[in-house]
Amino acid sequence: MPGTSGDTSRIARVTVYPGSATVERVAKVAAGTRSLTLTCLPASLDAQSLQINADPAVRVGEFKVLTEDRDVVAACASPLDGRIRELEDQIAGVKAEASALQLVDGYLRSVAHTGAAPVGGAAGNNNLGQAPSLSPTPTPAQITATAEVLRKSGQDTFTRTHQLERKQEALELSLKPLVAERDRVASQRAKVVSVSINLASERDAELRVSYQVRGPGWQPSYRATLDATKSTVLIERQALVAQNSGEDWSNVQLTLSTGQPGRATQGRLPRTWTLDVAPPPQPLAAPAPAPAMAMAPAPSPLARSRMGAEQEAMPTFDVSATDKGFATEFAVPQRITVPSSGQRVTLALGNHTAPATLLTRAAPAVEEAAYLVAQIAQPPGVWPAGAAGLYRDGAFVGNGRIDFGAPSAGAPAGSTSLSFGRDELVAVRAEPEQDVTGSSGFVGSRVERKTRRAYSVENRHKTGITLQVLHAAPVSRNEKIEVESRYQPQPTDLAWNRSAGTIAWQQPVAAGATAQFSAEHTVRYPKDIELLERR
Repeated sequence: MPGTSGDTSRIARVTVYPGSATVERVAKVAAGTRSLTLTCLPASLDAQSLQINADPAVRVGEFKVLTEDRDVVAACASPLDGRIRELEDQIAGVKAEASALQLVDGYLRSVAHTGAAPVGGAAGNNNLGQAPSLSPTPTPAQITATAEVLRKSGQDTFTRTHQLERKQEALELSLKPLVAERDRVASQRAKVVSVSINLASERDAELRVSYQVRGPGWQPSYRATLDATKSTVLIERQALVAQNSGEDWSNVQLTLSTGQPGRATQGRLPRTWTLDVAPPPQPLAAPAPAPAMAMAPAPSPLARSRMGAEQEAMPTFDVSATDKGFATEFAVPQRITVPSSGQRVTLALGNHTAPATLLTRAAPAVEEAAYLVAQIAQPPGVWPAGAAGLYRDGAFVGNGRIDFGAPSAGAPAGSTSLSFGRDELVAVRAEPEQDVTGSSGFVGSRVERKTRRAYSVENRHKTGITLQVLHAAPVSRNEKIEVESRYQPQPTDLAWNRSAGTIAWQQPVAAGATAQFSAEHTVRYPKDIELLERR
């Protein structure tokens, strides 16, 4: 149709959020074009997010969105189908060649077993009724030459057969994941979306169409390296990007954002608190027979596609980070390709060196060991929670988690606490618990129980450390139970990490010095009750 332009668009830019993405397509519009149709767009496209912008030379009119089966749109075949057909054709060719070699092998075996063939035909039967003449007995030289030809032909046949078997195994190995991936996303790709736009173009220009798709996303991950001598932690930011929207992002400008447009735009509001007189109780009526439950309507293919994309687990370079007040964006300088197969692409988002407060933490009653802990304040910008690989002195010590938004063990608000493994140069010792039970009160009507714990911690470092010792004290949950505690020295915090009954001592310990701690608890309760104790 004159004035109609087909789909010649390409994906130019993608902004990825956790759980969604904004895709921007650019299409060339020739002078005189009256309409443009973009086909094979993903079924997870949010039609309400569709935005159309064009050069001043283009006037944009109405547009319509059509969802249809992928099978009826020839141009929207799965990008995996071509590769799968190519591998299947190669496997068929290998099998055909292997069958031909089997015929050759059978012929060689028959020649080897029968020897020289009789000479027949007119040349071998000069007189009717006479027996056919046999070929002369081969000479030793002829036998040797024939044997060598058979040996070499058989060797070549067996070698080629083995090579074909290996090639077929490799092709089938390559084909298997492609078929599995195609089957896995088949339900999500059952539908495609087409956008038809009416326009008027005075000259050659560009049209830009952007839309939101659900499912793609990125996950942050970190690598934290502790420099104990400088009391700093180098945090390297990384991102895992994956998508299975149905369209490949090939050679696109990629931006990662910490914003989450899928979240609610307004928080919950308090309900009205009312007081009234409760009505008198009503007599219970006989229960009515339970009605048959109506089957819930099955979700539409588009809804199933969106649900599958939302449930899909989501899963280098110098990147510029921009803080926009409520979100941080990372712009990758070079163009990136992210296939629509769920394959994860790892990007480096830069690094930050953060000052750290180092502690040596021990809980002697639980374990006679000390661990090195670094507390880090949140750097500028938005830092989503994510897993972190932990390194100390250049060696990997384990995995942790960076989450500045959640309370961390003993860390101030807006900070996170990372444990970098056991400190072998700090010796921790817990004395055996002393537990004495007796009677008190009028004529021994109450039980009195005294418990004492003592700990010692020795610093074997050549430098001083900041030591934190944790201890669990009994907490009464009933007014009949009295608890009295005495400590030596006095604890720094009686409710460490906002946990009642968790006692913390924190103090500096010089090189080669030993610190002593003790806690004595007296518990009193009536004899006629049974004490429920949980530790």
